[in-house]
Amino acid sequence: MENDIKKDDEEESLGKFILDFVIMVVVIFGIFYLLFHFVLVNVRVSGISMQPAFENNERMISVRHFTPKRYDVVALIPPKRANDPHALYVKRVIGLPGDKVTAKNDKMYVNGKLIPEPYLNNKFKKADNAAGYTYTNNFTYRVPSGHYWVMGDHRDISKDSRRFGPVSRGNLVGKVVFRYWPFNRVQSF
Repeated sequence: MENDIKKDDEEESLGKFILDFVIMVVVIFGIFYLLFHFVLVNVRVSGISMQPAFENNERMISVRHFTPKRYDVVALIPPKRANDPHALYVKRVIGLPGDKVTAKNDKMYVNGKLIPEPYLNNKFKKADNAAGYTYTNNFTYRVPSGHYWVMGDHRDISKDSRRFGPVSRGNLVGKVVFRYWPFNRVQSF
């Protein structure tokens, strides 16, 4: 009789363990679902338009709720005129609503003031300059209210606001805050 009670306790404790484990797994998945549905976005870099800061197929986490600032790296849904309906682009915010953005002789001006772009000190810009080309074509644009001017760091190949125009605030999905893949390039921003 004592053996029967012991056996019942062991079966009950194994059943309780399995139930507790299943509940824990469901809760963890629920937390991750809510976190990535409402707070965070998992982003994969597709292409080389942000080289050398971000390479093709790198994986990042971005935060959905943020106030865009100049130089923020953001994930965005490209405007319809970009003809890429299922993509998320990763670009850098250059112009804020109301800004006058001007590129002239490989220098970027916002509202008439030269802005630093240390992330452009790379081999791609140097190669273009050595070949007698400008890395950023000359342009001037006034950013409308509620929109942002975004550009890739690899300027001569990037599909960005120079091609598809300013991006509305609603199309900015998140601000990149953490790169987790590949492991040798893990970094927070």
